[in-house]
Amino acid sequence: MAGNGAFHTAEDIAHRLRRVRRLAWILDAAFRLPGTRFRVGVDALVGLLPVGGSAVMGLVSLYIVWEAWRLRVPTALLARMVGNVLLETVVDTVPVAGDLFDAAFKANLRNVALLEQYFGQTGRTAP
Repeated sequence: MAGNGAFHTAEDIAHRLRRVRRLAWILDAAFRLPGTRFRVGVDALVGLLPVGGSAVMGLVSLYIVWEAWRLRVPTALLARMVGNVLLETVVDTVPVAGDLFDAAFKANLRNVALLEQYFGQTGRTAP
């Protein structure tokens, strides 16, 4: 692994993508709602907590953006990822409708998909 972030091997990039993919899945899709195909994650569940649940999960979601920054992705991609997190976090503060939006939007999985697209990998074929 690159210590200072200046150079990343394909192995390092693949390792980081696997790590953020696992985190995104836990945050956005870890639990299937019984009797449905719909999945929710820890983000949607913690977001139900009044006063701070959304903010805490927004900060956790920024870890994926931080990893993208460490991988030196373009600023435009980072901005789009931050926008996804901000949109989900802000809308999630609206009672009920925000919680439904949070469960459906899945900013973390979107951000990982953006990273995988940038690096030419997908969740199914990445090493």
